[in-house]
Amino acid sequence: MKRILIRSGKSPFHAATREEYLQQDLMGTNAGNLLFSDAAHKLLLTENTEVTSNGISTVLTEERIRQINEEHDVFVVPLANAFRPSFRASLDRLTSLIERLTIPVVVVGVGAQVGTDYGTDRLRPINESVQRFVRAVLNKSASIGVRGELTASYLHSLGFHEVDIIGCPSMFLHGDTFPAPRDPGVLDENSRIAINLSPGAVKIGNVPDLIRNAHERFPRLSYYAQNLVDAELLFWGDTSEAAGHHSPFPRQLTHPLFQEDKVRVPIDPKTWLDELSGHDFSYGTRIHGNIAALLAGIPAVVLTHDSRTLELCRYFELPYRALSETPGDIHPQELFEQADFSGMVNGHKERFGRMMAFLSRNGLDNTFEHGDGGAGYEARLAALDLPPSIRRWDPTDGEAVRYRVSRLREMVAENQTEAESRIAALAKKTKELEKQLDALQKQFTATEKRVSGVEKRVLVRLGPAIRRRVRSTKKNGS
Repeated sequence: MKRILIRSGKSPFHAATREEYLQQDLMGTNAGNLLFSDAAHKLLLTENTEVTSNGISTVLTEERIRQINEEHDVFVVPLANAFRPSFRASLDRLTSLIERLTIPVVVVGVGAQVGTDYGTDRLRPINESVQRFVRAVLNKSASIGVRGELTASYLHSLGFHEVDIIGCPSMFLHGDTFPAPRDPGVLDENSRIAINLSPGAVKIGNVPDLIRNAHERFPRLSYYAQNLVDAELLFWGDTSEAAGHHSPFPRQLTHPLFQEDKVRVPIDPKTWLDELSGHDFSYGTRIHGNIAALLAGIPAVVLTHDSRTLELCRYFELPYRALSETPGDIHPQELFEQADFSGMVNGHKERFGRMMAFLSRNGLDNTFEHGDGGAGYEARLAALDLPPSIRRWDPTDGEAVRYRVSRLREMVAENQTEAESRIAALAKKTKELEKQLDALQKQFTATEKRVSGVEKRVLVRLGPAIRRRVRSTKKNGS
């Protein structure tokens, strides 16, 4: 039995509550992480493997490192856009862990994040961190699996060649087959449309108008947000209405999409796909939001705004359109009619083969070639009561209200404890500074005395000479 440890927010078989997702951040700040980590879990689960979630946090204690080395045979690390400056600290911590492991480490689907121009100059500040990470991985594996051609080219420029382009595990949730998206027919006011958008895309394209037009055209619109902050907003609410705050992007409860209960944040991949399967079309800037729709069998078009979305679209031949060239009033019907899904469907089996070859090269079996094709995995999921997407606060949900009150009480206590700790630390620091100041004062006094003594000795020595000079001057003057 091969014991596989996988970096993921949670096991797919743990039916966590909304409260657990929020308090423990089981999605790793973005629900898309759950989609590709669950897919990786399914791929690796056979009758001869045991797959355990390590969580997202990187624990560097000696005890935890010893435990990993003794209790597991391989550490599998599915990643997304990890090669970006804002992730550097997390990447360095992960590298420190990998360097201290004695078991193989396999990285699946890591990517770089730059603009759609693929210019990697902006990654120079993290080049050393990336090199250290890749060296650590390749010391414990045959190759590193990356998302697409941009990431492969970037690693080649850093001197690494044991690089396999494999895309993202999420696309292989169904194995070597991919569902052909159904024809939605005419998209009109009766159609169920799913839209997904990223806050960071606002500076790239006309996102506010995309939202506004979708909202005005489709009464049955669903907006699928993915970030933890969105889930927290839905669950906890805000004071934007009382404060009179408004934003054209749905980030406050005063936005019409929140007001009309059209916002969802998925917290489980299975229920996410189940919900999307009831829609007719999906579009937006979220790569995994649209992959989820495609996996559910509905047509989707990605509005690309950076390299992480673009290189996956190119590799998997997903229908896409540049956000910067997309007018804010574009109709989803136009997006669908211009979309070509043939390459995505027809080329899937070959891409699946590349992924399986990568796993095999790194000593990993997969459920589709060495197991039951995922039947056992799906059966276990079907037996669970998995949570639906988070919706806007329901004041009639007594259990949720109880949790909110309890959590607020804990947060107040935590903040008070933290404040007291900071006060104690500042008081200790103040005492240390006072001691240093006292020592400096004593040194200054001693120095002052020494200087005073020197002055007196100088005057004693120079006094007679000065007096003689004065008398001589007076004598010559007379």
